[in-house]
Amino acid sequence: MTSARRYFTDYLGMMLSLALLILIFSLGNKRFFSINTLLAISNQVPVLAVMVVGMTFVLVIGGIDLSVGSVMALCGSVLGTALTGWHWPLAPALVLALVSGLAFGAINGALAVFARVPSFIVTLGTMEIARGFAYLVTDSRTKYIGNAIEALGPALSMGISLGGVSTVVSVVLGQIGLSRTVFGRYAVGIGTSEETMRISGIDTRSTKIAVFAISGFLAAWASILYCARLEAADPNAGAGLELQVIAAAVIGGASPLGGHGSVVKSFLGVLILAVLNYGLAQIGASEPTKRIIIGAAIIASVALDLYRNRPAGHPRIDF
Repeated sequence: MTSARRYFTDYLGMMLSLALLILIFSLGNKRFFSINTLLAISNQVPVLAVMVVGMTFVLVIGGIDLSVGSVMALCGSVLGTALTGWHWPLAPALVLALVSGLAFGAINGALAVFARVPSFIVTLGTMEIARGFAYLVTDSRTKYIGNAIEALGPALSMGISLGGVSTVVSVVLGQIGLSRTVFGRYAVGIGTSEETMRISGIDTRSTKIAVFAISGFLAAWASILYCARLEAADPNAGAGLELQVIAAAVIGGASPLGGHGSVVKSFLGVLILAVLNYGLAQIGASEPTKRIIIGAAIIASVALDLYRNRPAGHPRIDF
């Protein structure tokens, strides 16, 4: 099978899976296929979609970032405190939140690179550190932002939302960055064989740190979307969200072993996960049942990906 045909088959398969899920849940509950369902799912998608772009890059280099949910909470807490506690104008408060996420991500990358600690362990630790700082910044209380963030409200103009624009821009730029730039090629090369990259004279350290910095920055941007939608900053926000982000990327075909992935397919993974979550809730599935089904879907996605890539014998980048 040619590469172009394989990529087309991958996308077609995911689109058909999404359509099949919608059909199944529509048959199970007549109210599923409705405007209310579309609105409910569209509210879930932007935050996950923005964060999955960064997670795709992290998985491509063979890493993992467990801290994104807590970093999102920290950056939202910084934003809320700057607006309500320090009475900063909106623009500098947004910059501070974004810089906080960028810095936290860069620290994750630096620890993984220079301390030679696996990213799983590094981000497991910083997940707790970021959450602790979120509680400290907010004094463990939700900050109600209200009018201070109304400029970033649900509808910017002509019904176009900040979340919708952010989703499209993040996915498009992320896919271009991964598949059409030198930086993206380096990321894939690191995930494929970092030792080969080093032998070729390429400094992989800066690329790895940059990838984690991007993940932190996008977690910060997701926090802005979250705060703008709720008009509040919650230090408990994003608890467990990192698992959903990883699940969406893996369902979208990003390999946990590194070396290949697609931002567009990760976004389709977000849509599949959102439909699956909402659809199971609509038909009355209990929380334990939802977790079992979603966990099984993740395992099946990884097993299928490993099986399909076994003959090739090497990772790939998806366009």
